[in-house]
Amino acid sequence: MKEVILVTGASSGFGLLSAQSLARAGHTVYASMRETSGRNAPQVAAVNNWAKEHGVDLRTVELDVSDDASVTSGVETVVAQSGRIDVIVHNAGHMVFGPAEAFTPEQYAQLYDINVLSTQRVNRAALPHLREQGRGLLVWVSSSSARGGTPPFLAPYFAAKAAMDSLAVSYAAEVARWGIETSIVVPGAFTKGTNHFAHAGSPADTVVAAAYESGPYAGVADQALKGLAALEPADADAGAVAVAIADLVNLPFGRRPYRVFIDPSQDGAEEVFRIGDRVRREMFRNIGLKDLLAPRQS
Repeated sequence: MKEVILVTGASSGFGLLSAQSLARAGHTVYASMRETSGRNAPQVAAVNNWAKEHGVDLRTVELDVSDDASVTSGVETVVAQSGRIDVIVHNAGHMVFGPAEAFTPEQYAQLYDINVLSTQRVNRAALPHLREQGRGLLVWVSSSSARGGTPPFLAPYFAAKAAMDSLAVSYAAEVARWGIETSIVVPGAFTKGTNHFAHAGSPADTVVAAAYESGPYAGVADQALKGLAALEPADADAGAVAVAIADLVNLPFGRRPYRVFIDPSQDGAEEVFRIGDRVRREMFRNIGLKDLLAPRQS
C-alpha cells in the first residue's frame, strides 16, 4: 500500500537515506528540514533533482522540530497536499562529544529538546490525524547506546536517546487501540556514512574540558573514537538503516516488528533490549492489558 510518510531531520544522514529508500519503494515521502529557503536551500534543490532523476514522489517540507508552530505548519502542509498522513519517522537528532561535566545544563536541555521533545511536538501535530483515520505507524530511530556499550564522553547524547526510546515504548501502548502501530529502529554506532560524528557538538565549558584533556583522562577521547571505529566492520553501511525502515513500512499492517536492530558492531544492545521488551510484555499480560501489545485492527 502506498503510504504518505513524513521523515524528520531528513537533510542528511539516516533521514535523507531513509526518505530516498522509502520513495524508491513507491511511497509519497516528505523529507522535512529547517531553513528550506536559507541554509538548506541547496539541499532542497538536490532532493528535488534526485526525485526527478529517479522518478519518485519525494518532496521537501519546511519543519523545524524545535519550534511548535513550524512543526504544526509542516504537518498541515503534508495533509493539505496529500489528503492524509500515514507514517511518521522520528529521525531528527543531534550528537555531542566531550566530558559530561563540561556541558552546561543549557546544553543538555538543548540536546534533549532536539532528540526528545521534538518527537512530542511532531506527535501532538500528527496523532490527531492518525487517530481520526484509525490507522497509522510511528517509526522511532533509537540507538544501541540506550542499552548497549556506552563508551565515555557521549553522556548527553546517550541520555537523550535513552529518553526518546523510553517515550517510544510508552507511546506504543497508548496509541495501539487507535490502530496506530509502533516500530523502534535501533542502529548501532555507524562512524561513517553520516555526519553524526563529524557534526557533533562540543562542551561549552572549555576550562573543564581542558582539565579532562590534560589530566588523568588525557587521550581517552581519542581512544574512545578510534575504538568505536575499530569495532565497526569494514563493510558496515549506514544505508542499511534506511533499507530496514523501508522494509518494515512495506510490511502489512499488524505484521511490523516492534524492534529492528541494525548493529554491525554487535555491542550487546539487542540482548539487553530483548530482556526489557519481554518484561514489558509480561507486565501487560499480568495487568490485563495484553491487547495494548499490538495495534487494533479495524
